Amino acid sequence: MSGPLVGVRVLELGSLIAGPFCAKTLADFGAEVVKIEPPGDGDPLRRWRRMRNGVSLWWQVQSRNKRSVTLDLRQPEGQEAVRRLAARSDIVIENFRPGALERWNICWDRLSAANPKLVMVRISGYGQSGPYRDRPGFAAIAEAVGGLRYVTGYPDRPPVRPNLSIGDTLASLHGVIGALLALRHIQAGGGGQVIDVALYESVFNVMESLLPEYDAQGVVRERSGSSLPGIAPSNLYPCKDGSYVLIAGNADSLYRRLMSAIGREDLRDDPALAKNDGRAAQMKRIDDAIAEWTSRFSQQEVLQKMEQAEVPAGRIYSAADIAADPHYAARGMLVEGVAGDGEPLKQPGVVPKLSQTPGAIRSPAPKLGEHTDEVLREVGYAQAEIDALRAKGIL
Repeated sequence: MSGPLVGVRVLELGSLIAGPFCAKTLADFGAEVVKIEPPGDGDPLRRWRRMRNGVSLWWQVQSRNKRSVTLDLRQPEGQEAVRRLAARSDIVIENFRPGALERWNICWDRLSAANPKLVMVRISGYGQSGPYRDRPGFAAIAEAVGGLRYVTGYPDRPPVRPNLSIGDTLASLHGVIGALLALRHIQAGGGGQVIDVALYESVFNVMESLLPEYDAQGVVRERSGSSLPGIAPSNLYPCKDGSYVLIAGNADSLYRRLMSAIGREDLRDDPALAKNDGRAAQMKRIDDAIAEWTSRFSQQEVLQKMEQAEVPAGRIYSAADIAADPHYAARGMLVEGVAGDGEPLKQPGVVPKLSQTPGAIRSPAPKLGEHTDEVLREVGYAQAEIDALRAKGIL
């Protein structure tokens, strides 16, 4: 065992993405995570997207470093097992709709009464309070309500979604932050508490100046394609070979270096363009000049010239590009290992990088119910009791 969270016990009651990604992040840094799954099919993520040997490849990443226990939370015996597990846990993570735990007799009041130092991370679409509390909420809806979808895409087309459940992972990371803050409070002598994470709020929290711009000036930020209005220059530019390159020369010193590199000293020395607000007012003029220059060279030539000028630039990576990239490899972000199905699998490495107590992939994603017996024995169940629960379909 290694990592700064060694000794921290986490009980994961959620499914799919938001709750499990939160627990996965804690597990990567040493926390002991027990994942509760329904008997039979388990977490639906086991069958999402691309499959290998009957199990999702996504599952192999999302559930690494965890132990799997099957319990039917709709049955009193399953609920009692969860209460016993929560009594020895430091953190409980759940991402059911508000009210589900209360119906299953594993509500916060009951769990915290038995374990006053318990931290509960509750992730839901709209939070545990408010008029939308009971609405079902997935990441796609949260991204829309949180403002992200409205500003994503091109102005002459309907809003689009990123090809990821980014609302879920944003909520997960807010859950991790909340859990660590709550643990710090306990270390300082305080008691346990609930971390109420709403998917839409997690999206809204990263929407930068969206609200104050509207409040102060009535400005609604609109879709802008590959450009970044109000911050210039930062865009996608065409190359001679039909490819594109991203260039971000939006700091004042970067802008001057960029204009020198493309031979546009007139734009470099124009006092009206010396600061970002001036450049933002003439974005098309600047973008046209950069595009005219990049279109004379191949993508590789543009990138080399930008590197020489010390201006941030890059190409758009696919999964194939990532898997072959030497920097990813050098940073430990392409981890070769054996997955839970016994076959080799390259996985994303652990982030962030801690110099003294780094995280690690210690074990592959578990088979359904792989650790049920051993975990229940740890909280006092005799093997005969476990066998009886299994015979009743509770496990």
